This record gives sequence, C-alpha cells and structure tokens, in this order.
Amino acid sequence: MSRFVVFLTLIALLPTLSFSFTPESPTDRRILVLLDDVSLKSSHSLFFKSLQSRGFELEFKLADDPKISLQRYGQYLYDGLILFSPTIERFGGSVDLAAILDFVDSGHDLIMSADVSASDLIREIATECGVEFDEDPAAMVIDHTSFAVSDTEGDHTLIVSDDFIKSDVILGKEKIEAPVLFRGIGHSTNPANSLVLKALSASPAAYSANPKSKLSNPPSLTGSAISLVSVVQARNNARVLISGSLSMFSNRLFRSGVQKAGSSTKHEKSGNEQFLTELSRWVFHERGHLKAVNVSHQNVGEANEPSMYRIKDDLEYSVEIYEWSGTSWEPYVAEDVQVQFYMMSPYVLKTLSTNQKGLYYTAFKVPDVYGVFQFKVEYQRLGYTSLSLSKQIPVRPFRHNEYERFITAAFPYYGSSFSMMAGFFIFTIVYLYNK
Repeated sequence: MSRFVVFLTLIALLPTLSFSFTPESPTDRRILVLLDDVSLKSSHSLFFKSLQSRGFELEFKLADDPKISLQRYGQYLYDGLILFSPTIERFGGSVDLAAILDFVDSGHDLIMSADVSASDLIREIATECGVEFDEDPAAMVIDHTSFAVSDTEGDHTLIVSDDFIKSDVILGKEKIEAPVLFRGIGHSTNPANSLVLKALSASPAAYSANPKSKLSNPPSLTGSAISLVSVVQARNNARVLISGSLSMFSNRLFRSGVQKAGSSTKHEKSGNEQFLTELSRWVFHERGHLKAVNVSHQNVGEANEPSMYRIKDDLEYSVEIYEWSGTSWEPYVAEDVQVQFYMMSPYVLKTLSTNQKGLYYTAFKVPDVYGVFQFKVEYQRLGYTSLSLSKQIPVRPFRHNEYERFITAAFPYYGSSFSMMAGFFIFTIVYLYNK
C-alpha cells in the first residue's frame, strides 16, 4: 500500500517537474518569488502581473518559509527565481547560498533586489555573481544634481537616471523616454569581467554615503562607476538581474511622475515599468536567445556529408540560426557570424553569408594540410546567448593514384630528365661514329 501511495505522489509531481527549461521553448514558465513580507505581493503587483500576463506561473512564498525547496528528486521545480527579500539573514527550507548558486549554475535565471541595510546573505549572492555592494550598510546613492523634484527638499536619495545600457537586445527597440526613479544602494562591477554589464548607471555627480551623517572620508563609490542595476549572462547562458533598490519595482514608482532637477520637462509616468519589464523579458529569455540547427557540410555539388575530406577539396558549410521572439522562433539576421576550419589554430576563417531567413552558408577550399580538423562557430554578442558549435572531420592527403599525371611544379625536373636523355643519345652517336 505504501508503494502505491509513493507512486501516486510521483504521478502528481510529474506536471510540476516537467516545467523545465528547454532550448526548444526557452521561456521560463514557473518562477518562485521569495518575499520579505507578504505585503510586497500587492505593493509590487504591477511587476508581477506583467510576468503573469506573459504566461509565467508565479509561486509566492516568504523567504523564511521552512518548506521552501528548489528541487525535488533531483529535478528543479522552478525555471526562475525572484528574490525580493533584501533583509533575509537565512532562507527557510533547503535554500541557502550554495543552493541558489547551483540553481544558476544549472542554467536557471535569477532576479535579485537588494536595498538599504541588505543582509550579508544577499551581499554574498551578489558577490558570487560579480557585483560588489557598498560595504557601509547604511549607505545610499545620493545625487545633488540628478535628483527627483518633489514638494519637499529631502536628502536627494530619490535620484533620476537615464544612463541606460546601449543594447536593443537587452532593453528592446522601443526607446525609454522617461528616466527611471531609484532609491537604494549602489554597487560596482569589475570592468575586466565581461559577463557583468551595467544596465543602469548613476550620473557623474552621484556618490554613495550615509545620508544621515556627514562625510568624514571620501566615498568609496562615486560617479558613473556606480551601477544601480546590473545584469549578468553566465557562460552557461543563465541570466541574472541585480538591483540595488526594491522600491523601484513598486507600484508607487511605476505610476509616479518624474521631473529631473534642473529640467523643465516633466513626465507623467516614470520609465521604471518599461525599463524593468524589458529587462525581465531579457532575463527570462524572451529576447536574445539563439539556437543553431541543421549544421551541415559537404563537397561542392554533393548532398551527403562525407566521412573525411581530401586536401584541396572544395566544400560547403551551412547552419541555420534562429532567435526566440517570446512566442516563436524567428530567423536571426546578422553579418558577423564566422566559421573556423581549425586544427590547433584556424587554417580558414570565413564570414558566413545569409539569405535573411536564418540560413548561413559559405564555401572554401580545404587547406593543403592533412590531419584532424574541426568546423567551429564561436558566436558571442552583447545580449545574445552564446553559440558554440564544433564538428570534427579528418583531412587526408592525395592517394598515389590521385596525383596529376604531370605536375606543373615539376616541369624543371621533367626538362632536366629529357635533356639528360637527349644529351646521352647525342654523345653515343658522336662517340660511335666519330672517326
């Protein structure tokens, strides 16, 4: 009887466990949202509704819920994770720092928001993702030139920024007209780390400090080096969004009007909703996700793929590349996709032509070097998932009966041989018949 109960439990879990990320349908469908307070579900409802309207299934839990688990029976229960719990010191259940990092290392996506007085746990997660928050727990980003105009003077911690990342893939093609409102903590990124990108930066006049105390030392974070929102695309194509403000996701800032200090232009609505909605589209692979299919190569004029090539053969190479649009696969069009014919180093490097319908192709001559080669496509572009294609093929020299009867390069040797024979014949005639 107990085995029957276990069987029924596993059957009931199958629909849940099958919501996994697949290249054929890259949109994450099941997302776990961990909250500091249940009230965040209503105060940030506009952001959550934008995800639900796009087909995502959100499961809300308190961050210290003792029943939280990211996986069961070796399978992940969720495809994405949202951490709106900046003050949590310890997650409930089986979730901890290692579990979250393993979640990302397994190719899943993460949105994490810190805030003033962020816990050490949240800071450690950010550090592991390549982002360093200001060490001062009371520090906030302050800007006395790019703050939001309000009826009260305030401490200039509600700042305005429109220094967005220049990428249509990450932020969409529609321009964000209104600036973004931000109140929270700043962080820095390592310029040498190409995986971390600043999606929203502070103005050159901004700095990070405690607004309730006077500065005794120069601030550690200043100017445009302060990142307000950063994104990460890991080498396994998992994506992470890290924000220093939880309030920027709130309904209040989504609906709030905005006017930048020193500017007469007043926007009826801030750019927060558009900015964060477009970022979430990118993070959850609704945009910028590529796949390559139908990789093929063959001799020119032939249809079948050979088991090996011969030196100096003329060959054709082709691959189809598509981009996920959020609902379907669309042809990816670019002019910078290249293929290498590689053995220890690339012997041939060709830029692929495209028919504008997803097909990329080229033709070239096999180099006069035999060995084991690879067709390699390593495509890495800002905002797009990386493509790494490799196909191994041996290259043989000419067989003895495949060389040309007369080799042009050997004509001097042919001439010397025939001249030797002619000379010997003349010498023999002269020697025999000379009296």
